[in-house]
Amino acid sequence: MNKNQLNSTALPVPDLVKIMRNAGSRYVSEDAIRKDISSGAPVNPDGTMNLVHYAAWLVKENGRDGF
Repeated sequence: MNKNQLNSTALPVPDLVKIMRNAGSRYVSEDAIRKDISSGAPVNPDGTMNLVHYAAWLVKENGRDGF
C-alpha cells in the first residue's frame, strides 16, 4: 500500500472525520467520535477505527432511538 493511501480498516480519528465530512456528514467531529468510542463504538487495538464497523455501529445506535 502506498504510504499516502488511507486504510479504511485502520483509520486514525482525524482521518475518519475527514472521510465522513467529504461524504457529506455536517456534524461529525473528533469530539463526537471520541464520545461514540466512550459509548461503545468499535475501536481497533491500536486506537484506529474501521470505517465499515463504525458505520454499522452508528446505524445500530440510531435504530435504538427510533430512527
